[in-house]
Amino acid sequence: MVKTKRVYEPRSPGDGKRIYVDRLWPRGLKKAEADFDVWLKDIAPSDRLRKWFNHDPVKWKDFEKRYWSELSRNGEAVGEILKYVNEGPVTFVFSAKDRERNNAIALKEFLERKRK
Repeated sequence: MVKTKRVYEPRSPGDGKRIYVDRLWPRGLKKAEADFDVWLKDIAPSDRLRKWFNHDPVKWKDFEKRYWSELSRNGEAVGEILKYVNEGPVTFVFSAKDRERNNAIALKEFLERKRK
């Protein structure tokens, strides 16, 4: 079971392992305040893709396709995150303001499709 949540939201009992899935450190969050168990930078979109997307809702579907393509070529990072997913509940935490169109949502969808 995979959930998604902003990194700024407090931990909930059902979160399981909290995995931060962004490449950059969350803005305004001190390391002592960070409440995630693992930071998997290598699962995040490339800097080039992240900058191209720039959280533009119009680019969302293209972003998803491009990110999934990157993930398909990133077997090591995908294998690592699948290990956590297969161990029990996880929450992908992200720093984007948009809760519906961000790399954590795209990653969750990619893994759900991969498991089917």
